[in-house]
Amino acid sequence: MAFILLLVLSIVGGVLAGEHFHSYLLGLGVASTAVGACYWITFRSSHYPQFALFLLLLGVVAKIAVTVAGVLLGLKHALISSPLVFSLSYLFFLFASTYCYFRYREYWLTRLRHKDLQ
Repeated sequence: MAFILLLVLSIVGGVLAGEHFHSYLLGLGVASTAVGACYWITFRSSHYPQFALFLLLLGVVAKIAVTVAGVLLGLKHALISSPLVFSLSYLFFLFASTYCYFRYREYWLTRLRHKDLQ
């Protein structure tokens, strides 16, 4: 149900963005890439628990670096036509992609646990 709600809100946001659709898509791309980079680096701590705090901080730095690089590239290529649409899109997709990544991780962990029990 939550995935359907996220999908509907994403489509409605894209339609409402209208003529600032490039800003909307850039917010989607930058937020998803930043969360993906942070998620990928941070959860390496499950393989190396002694580096958990270091990997968490490195994930945050990667998230900030991807965000800054995405915004600078968007400004350089004039893709951000509306900073308000970009920031609202970035904020929404930051939460949405974080939710999706954690649900995906939870799904795979429960699947692996059930496989181990059999």
